[in-house]
Amino acid sequence: MSALVTPTDAAAAVRRKLDQKWAEAVCAEHGVGDHVVFSVPLRPGVSTGKAVERLGYAAWYEWHMRWREFSERLPTGVELVRKAVTIRGVAGDFPAMLHADMDGGVTLVTDARTSAAPPAVDISRAHALASALRSADAILTPATLRAVYRLQANDVEVLLSAVTWLHQHPDAGAWTLRQLPVPGMHTKWLDTHGALLRDVAGRDVRDEVRPRLAVMHLTYVDPDHAASGRRRHDAWTTGDTHDIAYRPGVVLVVENRDSRLWFPSVRDTIVVEGGGKAAAALLANVPWIRTADHVVYWGDIDADGYAILDQFRAALAEPFPDGAPAKPVTSILMDATDLHRYARHGINHDQAGRPIQPSPTALPHLTEAEATAYNTIATAGPTPFRRIEQEVIPLAHAAARLMQIVKGRTSGGGH
Repeated sequence: MSALVTPTDAAAAVRRKLDQKWAEAVCAEHGVGDHVVFSVPLRPGVSTGKAVERLGYAAWYEWHMRWREFSERLPTGVELVRKAVTIRGVAGDFPAMLHADMDGGVTLVTDARTSAAPPAVDISRAHALASALRSADAILTPATLRAVYRLQANDVEVLLSAVTWLHQHPDAGAWTLRQLPVPGMHTKWLDTHGALLRDVAGRDVRDEVRPRLAVMHLTYVDPDHAASGRRRHDAWTTGDTHDIAYRPGVVLVVENRDSRLWFPSVRDTIVVEGGGKAAAALLANVPWIRTADHVVYWGDIDADGYAILDQFRAALAEPFPDGAPAKPVTSILMDATDLHRYARHGINHDQAGRPIQPSPTALPHLTEAEATAYNTIATAGPTPFRRIEQEVIPLAHAAARLMQIVKGRTSGGGH
């Protein structure tokens, strides 16, 4: 900023400060936090006649005249502070600092005389949101106000409805997370907004609800079991009295139903249908998966497939509540070599014909070979394709790769 700050420069500086501290200022006006004043020094480092002489008397005079004219019609809430400077033996009061409160600052930056851009935030909407949060007895802080401001209008309504509902229901243990009868809330709303609801309600309803039981569809692929004539396809539910047919040494988690139903015979193995990102934590808490010698994941070569693998691996890296240790997860057919081997099956559009989008999400639990493949298909830059679907890869290839892992013939894919 120049040593002599013009009214236009000052308005631009106030606008920047508004964009940075609007939430603190709005909260203060609703009784949360200290009052915020937006202050701009108008002649930093210029407090003596010698400093004025170095700048040049003509520049000083022009600057002073501009402020004299501008200060005749200062907006309410804006104050011009003057301080004395002695120039050529004559003392006078000259503009030194501009102070503005929230409303004054908004008026200042929208003043046609300053040519400043309006604030990036709609202050009237911010005030309305702060009032609504206070009326709902929600926790109002600058951080929560910023987060709520970023929501769409319908999500704001759901959030406030959820806060009210939680005040009316001190115990949410009679419902699962997707059963909560909050007006207007769809079943997956909390997947995206649960942390914000926790921050504004002061309770994390995700920790209070009845746990959702893991329900898995699985296929027994052990050849001896198949020869016994017993059922090949089964389902398992957490806490039920039904047990699986045999305790597997190998558990293979897949995402595609066809891949599970028609998987070839592999001794001592059960193939489980994963169920996407939401299932990662549920599968991680299944005791017989934890006790298997090998836990293996096979999904699509796309952004979602690697995200599921990353979450599944992270979930199993946590010790089980009963004291069982962390369990490593190996992947098959998901590294950089597989990406190139099956590249002829690569696609760029989803089932609705829409382009598959890149993914900026960092996945810290991938191996180097998996991360190379993920970065190739998820990059924001050009790439030959963004997806290879699991079901186009021959099941015999998957079975062979699985048996290599079981026999200890591969060193890749672990973590």
